Amino acid sequence: MDELRVAAIASLAPLEDLDTDPFAVDTRSQHAVCARWAADRGFVVTRQLFVYGLRADHCGLWNDIDAGRVDLFVAANHRVLTRALHSVGEFTAECARRGVRLETAGLDEPLYTSAMKAEVHRRLSMPTAGYDGT
Repeated sequence: MDELRVAAIASLAPLEDLDTDPFAVDTRSQHAVCARWAADRGFVVTRQLFVYGLRADHCGLWNDIDAGRVDLFVAANHRVLTRALHSVGEFTAECARRGVRLETAGLDEPLYTSAMKAEVHRRLSMPTAGYDGT
């Protein structure tokens, strides 16, 4: 069987939420959790989605599914899905209607230190200055 291709869903959150919910702001870590989940199962992440409050029928979610480039969706956890989608229930129903799996990785979130929060802040506050987070 060919390896399954995964679209990893990350939720967008304002930088102001960094102190109260750093994982919600840190889309890079959200995608890393999804990538680890996929790799553990022999799947490959072929699409990274960055969304906030998206409707279940939004074409941005389904373009790669319809084109045959993605087989399933994964998000780091239910909290990410709740922020990313307008209605998790409607999205779950749409996935079922289309025969597409929706998974949550359920792996531990990183424990954010002050230094990690500062790194996320730098990465997100300077994207137009050419800073790539490394």
